[in-house]
Amino acid sequence: MRRAPGDPKASEITPESLWLDRRSFLKAAGLAAAAALSPRLVGAADFAGGEKPTPLDSITAYNNFYEFGTDKESPARYAPKYLKPHPWSVKVEGLVGKPKTWSIEELSKVFPSQERIYRLRCVEAWSAVIPWNGFPLSALLKKAEPKAKAKYVAFQTLYDPKQMPGQNESVLQWPYVEGLRLDEAMHDLTLLATGIYGKPMPAQDGAPIRLVVPWKYGFKSIKSIVSIKLVESQPPTSWNISAPPEYGFYSNVNPEHDHPRWSQSTERRLGELFKRKTLMFNGYSTEVASLYKGMDLDANY
Repeated sequence: MRRAPGDPKASEITPESLWLDRRSFLKAAGLAAAAALSPRLVGAADFAGGEKPTPLDSITAYNNFYEFGTDKESPARYAPKYLKPHPWSVKVEGLVGKPKTWSIEELSKVFPSQERIYRLRCVEAWSAVIPWNGFPLSALLKKAEPKAKAKYVAFQTLYDPKQMPGQNESVLQWPYVEGLRLDEAMHDLTLLATGIYGKPMPAQDGAPIRLVVPWKYGFKSIKSIVSIKLVESQPPTSWNISAPPEYGFYSNVNPEHDHPRWSQSTERRLGELFKRKTLMFNGYSTEVASLYKGMDLDANY
């Protein structure tokens, strides 16, 4: 996150033919016929206004995942080699009535996967449209039964320098941590994602499970989660620890609040040549603006 985005390589904009063919099939065959063939593919919730999904090659080749290097290409090079997403477990703890450590297999059985198409906007002013597979974080939190004192949710990525060699470097304070207010975490758009394009989550994109908060900058969508903890006070977050003037706790997409080193008023969609205007809350104002009623979003960045 310390360099401005460059144009994607030609190899990053190869059409994701399987995904596009599938969408064409659904339109042509109709929902009833598609349901008979594969119910999992039916009823994808489109929260991206009908925008064309970004090619899969772009999503898997151009990443921020400092645990595997600080440039955009290193995660694709090293994460599949080192990260072992199985076995994997996620601990849900803190101010809850029913703490539990879930295996990734248990999560997939208890919480049926949904397909949702969301925009993703990174703080460096590049963006994408991604078909995610996963389930609402709220479903998991409700199972845990939050206590009345719980006001925030703290997340933690795996800490294992053998699997994540970037953790041997001091570019950030490890392990990577993030946080949300409880009402943000309980919002229906907030997703725990286990796949993209109907496929298991690639290592470089946060396997086996990551957070997706589509109205916030991408670094809030913490990857390779091992801990979800409900707490009373606002939890620390990695980029706010590293550079408080640049990265705030809320990190809502806001074209009117510039990063100290570049404008946030425009963005470049991966695979596209020209820039487009950045949308407030990444285009999700109707769904989430009420969460911040009365707040100064320039001061609370």
